[in-house]
Amino acid sequence: MSKDNNTSKTGINTRLAHAGHDPRSFHGFVNPPVVHASTVLFPDSATMVSRDQKYTYGTYGTPTTDALNSAMNELEGSEGTIAVPSGLAAITVPFLGTLSAGDHLLVVDSVYGPTRNFCAGMLARLGVETSYYDPSIGAGIEALMRPNTKLVHTEAPGSNTFEMQDIPAIAEVAHAHGALVSMDNTWATPLFFRPLDHGVDISIHAATKYPAGHSDILIGTVSANKLAWPAVWNSFTSLGVCAAPDDSYMTLRGLRTMGIRLARHQESTLAIARALEGVAGVAKVLHPALESFPGHALWKRDFSGSSGIFSIVLDVADAARHQTKAHAFLDALEIFGLGYSWGGYESLAVHANLSDRTVAMPPKEGPVIRLQIGLEDVDDLMTDIERGLKAAKSA
Repeated sequence: MSKDNNTSKTGINTRLAHAGHDPRSFHGFVNPPVVHASTVLFPDSATMVSRDQKYTYGTYGTPTTDALNSAMNELEGSEGTIAVPSGLAAITVPFLGTLSAGDHLLVVDSVYGPTRNFCAGMLARLGVETSYYDPSIGAGIEALMRPNTKLVHTEAPGSNTFEMQDIPAIAEVAHAHGALVSMDNTWATPLFFRPLDHGVDISIHAATKYPAGHSDILIGTVSANKLAWPAVWNSFTSLGVCAAPDDSYMTLRGLRTMGIRLARHQESTLAIARALEGVAGVAKVLHPALESFPGHALWKRDFSGSSGIFSIVLDVADAARHQTKAHAFLDALEIFGLGYSWGGYESLAVHANLSDRTVAMPPKEGPVIRLQIGLEDVDDLMTDIERGLKAAKSA
């Protein structure tokens, strides 16, 4: 769905409460209806041939998905948005829409793992070559550009280790070579960083995380500027990977409280991250909003906030004991759940697998534990982390 003309400059929570909101279109009801639709009827055969009506078939959109897409357009400042069944689909759909056999793709080495799997599997089989670059490369990405480089994929902060990228510098170089730029912006959401304002062409979100916010929805969104929108839309309609109406409705409902939830996630996460700096058993705290983090200056320059996920590096000198120590830490936790994903109300912990890195190598000090800080009380979460550190020390 393409954007509407709402360019409101009201506060973010006001915008979240009213984005994609048009009660007059639905008899005054505050929320849009959940439209379950495949078939759409036409008034006559001429209209059926011309397809000159707003809705023509369920995969192309319904009032429910349009409401979500309209809200995301307003938040992103995008030409158009599509909603797809997962965060991974939000990556693969624009990749397939912008890349062809013989093309070259540049991907940051700290990328979300399933993105790398897609590149090594399906894209390689389709004749697309992928190269990986250091997240700190900035304008130095010039040296990696080729005549057939069609897309540069970024992610900031990087998955699990949270490396920052100089997005505007990378975008400037990519555009000078005729390439598009995509960004996985799931960590920051458009509340803390708007990629299209910094030179990115395609903004990708695993809306499973903060927009949906309750660990019960799988959904992704792709928002594109005017240049990239036709390719995204054509790929979306060709593949037929549309988000379900109930999931779209629940994600739109989650958007209404995302600002309030993110404020809590940010406050709690920063308190815990700062408290863990210098604690025995913790070699490093990987959070870009910390002054000690190598990418902090870039985060401070471009981002307006931070979300609820970061990592700690356990202080384990013996590499052979990394897994044992990591498992001891995780198994001792009582409040943190052991599970993938993040962005929900509950805290989670995982041992990050960084074995696929080729350029941005894992920390040497010890295993990386990724922590999703939920909405629980900080004191309780700190007690749980201390319990894990004590168990790791004793293992």
